[in-house]
Amino acid sequence: MAMIVKAKPSADFLYVRIDGDFSLDEATRTFGVVIDMVVANNSRRVLFDGRTIVGDPSPIQRFYYAAFASDSVNLLRANGWIQDPPRFAYVLHEPVLDPLRLGQIVAKKRGMNLKAFDNIDEAIRWLRLKPKDVKYMTAPQ
Repeated sequence: MAMIVKAKPSADFLYVRIDGDFSLDEATRTFGVVIDMVVANNSRRVLFDGRTIVGDPSPIQRFYYAAFASDSVNLLRANGWIQDPPRFAYVLHEPVLDPLRLGQIVAKKRGMNLKAFDNIDEAIRWLRLKPKDVKYMTAPQ
């Protein structure tokens, strides 16, 4: 099953929900879609809600995804993005969420501003969003 992207922009914030079965090809494709939305909406904060993604990525898949994502964000700057790089909060459940946070470590070392969470409220706080402003976006569907 393909991974499906649903997004709702709000001011400088983008809520992205991804549903489907994890594959590296699908994950990189969907991140490309997310980056296009970031540019179109001038988003500086992204809440990436992947709580419904199914799968168990291998360590090498986690590495390649993180490298791709961070390279994509770095390309924003190379192509004229004048603001600070967008902040990404990933909300996932194990086993898609790696308890050791390998992807987070790789992406941060490559210049991406992100953090992975297993709790959406913590992600909202880290992004400095007002819970009432995003509650309608993050409600289970």
